Amino acid sequence: MTVIKAEKNRHDKRRGHGLSHESEYHHYNSIEQALGDALAAYDITGLEICADGTVHRFDTTDKAKGNRNGWYVCPSLKVAVYGFWHTGEQHTITTGGKADPDAAAEARLAAQRAREQRDAERRQQQAKTAEQARRWWATAGAAHPDHPYLAKKRLAPHGLRQRDAMLLVPLFYGGELVNIERIYPDGAKKALFGGRAKGVAGLVGKLAGAERVLIAEGWATAAALHEAMGLPVVVARNADNLEAVACRLRQRLPDNVTITLAADDDHFTDGNPGATKARLAALAIGAKVLIPTFCADCQRCTDFADVALCRQERGL
Repeated sequence: MTVIKAEKNRHDKRRGHGLSHESEYHHYNSIEQALGDALAAYDITGLEICADGTVHRFDTTDKAKGNRNGWYVCPSLKVAVYGFWHTGEQHTITTGGKADPDAAAEARLAAQRAREQRDAERRQQQAKTAEQARRWWATAGAAHPDHPYLAKKRLAPHGLRQRDAMLLVPLFYGGELVNIERIYPDGAKKALFGGRAKGVAGLVGKLAGAERVLIAEGWATAAALHEAMGLPVVVARNADNLEAVACRLRQRLPDNVTITLAADDDHFTDGNPGATKARLAALAIGAKVLIPTFCADCQRCTDFADVALCRQERGL
């Protein structure tokens, strides 16, 4: 946690570095003024700052409206602590002069309260979302085979359900349904708000009795692989979740069951996150990586679902 001894500071705006430098020793008349100036360095302005000792949340400018990733708390009229949940960045600021031990202690306690409150709010929202997911799943009907998304991908529903025009992909954690990914007719995908995200996974096929299991990012990729290879495929939803899902799956399955990461090949994207994250996940559990092979002149395919569809269209 960075302690800023004077009020007026210019911050390194590179998110995630948690840096604060070039401190200008400037005394402020109030902690509200000091905190407002510090937040302005992150392009956060117009907040009505309340120095009431409680944790307050606000939107950050680098995420969508309503993200509430920023927070601050003023444990006294001379000290404030602020930070950003999504980067882990955290700072303490004072009205000016030297930061005394009492102020530092107040800051540590305030930051701890902020973390505890955030964790409690997150658990409460995740429980609420899980209840919504179970209710939606229980009341939804079987997915229609002619749903526009399934028709476009030329895939069977494989146990998906449907609510109005949305396909529902159940997402599990610890054996319990905790969230749902909605797939819209145009292919847009969105999980329920506030639900657990890290480590959750879907499944195409059955794990029971399997000797080999694949892990893929999206549901369509998992379904295409299942249809082509007859293996169960775990759905991680995105590249960032591959390692968490792989580690949990390795812990759950017997040692004699082989796990293979079926990577997306995002060769049109800088850093190729699909292949990169799949290799990292495989390294974490000692698994192998399966990479799709594209047609020589293909300019659109990035995953196994794309490859399957492309070959069908070309009659291969």
